[in-house]
Amino acid sequence: MHDRRILYAISFLRSLATGLMGVLLGLYLARLAYSPAEIGLTVSAGLAGATLAVLTVSVAGDRLGRRRSLIALALLGACGGLGALLLSDLAAVLAVAFVGMLNGHGRDRGAAMVLEQAILPATAGDAERTRTFAWYNVLQDTGLALGSLLAALPAVLRDQAGVADLAAFKAAIALYVALYLLQALLASRLSRRVEAPAPAARVALTPESRRRLTRISALFALDALAGGFLGTALIAYFFQAHFGAGEAAIALLFLGARGLNAVSHLGAAWLARRIGLVNTMVFTHIPSSLLLVTVPFAPDFATAALLFLLREGLVEMDVPTRQSYVMAMVRPEERTFASGVTHLVRLGGWAAGPAFAGFFMQVLALGSPLIVGAAMKIAYDGLLWMSFRKLRPPEEDAQYPTT
Repeated sequence: MHDRRILYAISFLRSLATGLMGVLLGLYLARLAYSPAEIGLTVSAGLAGATLAVLTVSVAGDRLGRRRSLIALALLGACGGLGALLLSDLAAVLAVAFVGMLNGHGRDRGAAMVLEQAILPATAGDAERTRTFAWYNVLQDTGLALGSLLAALPAVLRDQAGVADLAAFKAAIALYVALYLLQALLASRLSRRVEAPAPAARVALTPESRRRLTRISALFALDALAGGFLGTALIAYFFQAHFGAGEAAIALLFLGARGLNAVSHLGAAWLARRIGLVNTMVFTHIPSSLLLVTVPFAPDFATAALLFLLREGLVEMDVPTRQSYVMAMVRPEERTFASGVTHLVRLGGWAAGPAFAGFFMQVLALGSPLIVGAAMKIAYDGLLWMSFRKLRPPEEDAQYPTT
């Protein structure tokens, strides 16, 4: 329980930083005269670095040590923020975004989560696993919500304290750095119990686990590519460029969005006990995508914000259910690898998406990434349901035994 509380705290702080940077990165880079395409490239560079980190911990995280890896990831994240704070040249910012895994996507799905999700199932039985992941995600989205609220800091410093505009943004990024340093400190307090149960050998997946992971990872790649079109930095830029919304309004919008995300995780755990994990994933996700398509066609910011908030109340219900489902479909010793592989394909898609989204925003229409991303997500949901609706986790087999 001691280690679980520390992991929850680390995850909360990381989400706080992610929520802050997700809203501010696109707005900050716009202050540095970056074009939409260059903003998209920067977000992609950060996600590409996160993808490499996920690959590293998936293959070697258990051998290197889970605690040591979590400390290193937190320190690299602090370096990414520090680079964004001190540098303005595009090439230099792209480099530090890659090395420091600078997260402009607005969601926390990086290498640290691979390790945390491998540890958490050992703290709960099958019947409580989904609820454990639900609370884990509640804390994450609470952090994202409060981080989004912190994104109003530049406006407060500028309007209330007379701080210059760019200096106010830099103060907020300095806070991002401090949050990552605090994570490193907390990770150093984890016990030896978080380490892998068996030392270092290469994980040999069973043929059944390999088939399952291959199928579901291919689908996750499609969903992630769609999600790459919908990163927080680009959506925040869309609301400002299309509707003229200010930083404070956008910060409040994402505060509400992440708050709805947090509440929805508990709803997902409740719903999954009644209709199953896969059904919960699919039949909450499709309506959220349909709502997203309507946002670019809204007549004003208030209407667009309402539609976006309705979407956010549904879109994250697949997260704890998806995490629980993947962990249930493999053996305990395969969990770090399975978590890593599924995160890797998701981050790969996320890394590719923003560059295309920024290009589409510049040459087609500001709202085009929202439409393309939503259409791809609906396709993913249909394929997921057709592929996995009959493959149930242990607790569902116990509840609904085959007759």
